[in-house]
Amino acid sequence: MGIKNTFRKIFSTSTETRERHHEESLKTRYYKTMKDKAMTEVETMLRNRKGFEIASVSEDHGEIVVNVKTGKKSFVVATIIMVRPFRTAVDFSVSTETFLFTDFGHSRKMIRELYADLDKRLQFVGTGLGDELAK
Repeated sequence: MGIKNTFRKIFSTSTETRERHHEESLKTRYYKTMKDKAMTEVETMLRNRKGFEIASVSEDHGEIVVNVKTGKKSFVVATIIMVRPFRTAVDFSVSTETFLFTDFGHSRKMIRELYADLDKRLQFVGTGLGDELAK
């Protein structure tokens, strides 16, 4: 990890997962399921977490927006995209409300927890598989 990524990691109040992230735990995760099932599982998972309040669900766009009301106040967006039959990508974006220049890793930790919970609910296939699945 370069110095630029280190500074970005330290001085950040938000974290996003993406296909080519420098941290393996923050790469897009793929599951062996259809989009509808993934949407249902992610929504149920988020709805059952303490302090999480679903703000909106868009089946068409594959997005679920959540406000976290307890602990460190946060804003979470889950994006679910079916890449091909039985290959669905799930990404998270977490922004923490704070008056400081950093959230001290809270958003990163929350994403890791969300993925760990989702791994128990859906069959995990791999991370960062976009290039492989595009063939």
